[in-house]
Amino acid sequence: MPRAFISVYNKAGLDVFAQGLAELGWDLVASGGTARALEVVGLQPTPVEAVTQAPEMLAGRVKTLHPAIHAAILARDTDADMETLRRHGYAPIDMVVSNLYPFQETIAQEGISLEEAIEQIDIGGVALVRAAAKNFARVIVVCDPADYPAVLAKLRVAGRLDEDFRRRLAVKAFALTRDYDTAIHAYLARELLPQESLEEELPPILSLGLTRILDLRYGENPHQRAGLYAVRPDATPMGGEVLGGKELSYNNLLDLDAAWRAVSLFEQPAVAVIKHLNPTGIAIGPTAADALPLAVASDPVSAFGGVIAVNRTVDEALVRALGSLFVEAIIAPDFAPTAQQLLGEQRRNCRLVRGPEPGLPRFELRSVVGGYLLQRPDRDDSNGTLWHVVTKRRPTSDELQALRFAWRAVQPVKSNAIVLATANATVGIGGGLPSRVDAVRLAVEKAGERAHGAALASDAFFPFADGIEVAAAAGVTCVIQPGGSIRDQEVIAAADDANIAMIFTGTRHFRH
Repeated sequence: MPRAFISVYNKAGLDVFAQGLAELGWDLVASGGTARALEVVGLQPTPVEAVTQAPEMLAGRVKTLHPAIHAAILARDTDADMETLRRHGYAPIDMVVSNLYPFQETIAQEGISLEEAIEQIDIGGVALVRAAAKNFARVIVVCDPADYPAVLAKLRVAGRLDEDFRRRLAVKAFALTRDYDTAIHAYLARELLPQESLEEELPPILSLGLTRILDLRYGENPHQRAGLYAVRPDATPMGGEVLGGKELSYNNLLDLDAAWRAVSLFEQPAVAVIKHLNPTGIAIGPTAADALPLAVASDPVSAFGGVIAVNRTVDEALVRALGSLFVEAIIAPDFAPTAQQLLGEQRRNCRLVRGPEPGLPRFELRSVVGGYLLQRPDRDDSNGTLWHVVTKRRPTSDELQALRFAWRAVQPVKSNAIVLATANATVGIGGGLPSRVDAVRLAVEKAGERAHGAALASDAFFPFADGIEVAAAAGVTCVIQPGGSIRDQEVIAAADDANIAMIFTGTRHFRH
């Protein structure tokens, strides 16, 4: 008679599954609460204590950690192993049905203490699942209630499971324990390690344990499959709340992330318009409604079909300021009820996202062929950064104000990045180009007449004087850049010849 050992926290579907096994002649062994649940539906499982000849102890912490259980699971289908079991009086276990304490679900709740979280770290269940999965050549491991019907159906037809199916179940079991341990490690590291060490060091081994929280219609293009994954299974898109509009797409999520990062750089009311991960316009103002037209005016053609981020609550005034502009999505800390209602009525397909708390992730991860790149996020200039005027002419107070804004606005632009700006808005942006002088030309072209008297920010140094010469011809009066080129003196000389005031920051802000 085949024997199944059952010890589950999640008892969904267990009654039907266990009754099906009993009808097929399986002997059932169960622990604690699982045995009681089976008795309620009329089954009479053998208690684990009868097999181990040892009581549960430590308030249930130890129930199944015994050779009578684990030797019976790990024994291979060989004469030697089976003889060892007979010599000790143990019967082989042919199936393990087990799932784990809800550690991830517990830590997702508000107000959970460290002690409460630790009590939800499963030991016996993980050992059962891993042992059965290791010995999948003989033992069936079932860790997901969704697999109960398929397992029963195959047993009813063939009386056994083929090796391929057992292996698939084992793969799922090892994925369960992998993600479980990853969640525990991440929680304890976050709770116990000093924040300073988390910020300064990169982990020698990175285990993410991500869960798919959203199925996307497709990726960047319709022929690509895609999904959104997060560390916590209860996570939401962008860590916020989707309030309305069509379902979010892969490209929407990328643009929303870029837009949210852009407006998070500013303390004043700010608006950023993003298209294909690049800002088309960024502006600040007394209110977000005042800033919006300035951000759109930076490049009104490219703003069509973009994503808008606002670092203040969206109100009726901002909705009115949108006019007839087609917008794919809006992300903000909140939406006033009347503004949300108007957007729902007037822009039914526009995605509305209530953003997460301000701040950047602990690290950024990108895939490359054969590996992954990990870095700490760029959080504006580092502490202690000093700006130096390197030209004969110093910037005026008005120019300095424009330079400060331009230096913030250039940081979310893709490299090579050039921004032309006033004190409160971009007027021309050139980004994502392989040549810096071409980025200047594009920014100047976008700005047109507004380049006269504008400030220019460059995310990295000018390798040649040509970029400064193009900016000077367009009427730019001041420049801010990191410096550090071997031709810095040529660049400074070109700025002096054009009576441009220039500041070196010593800090680069590449964004690839």
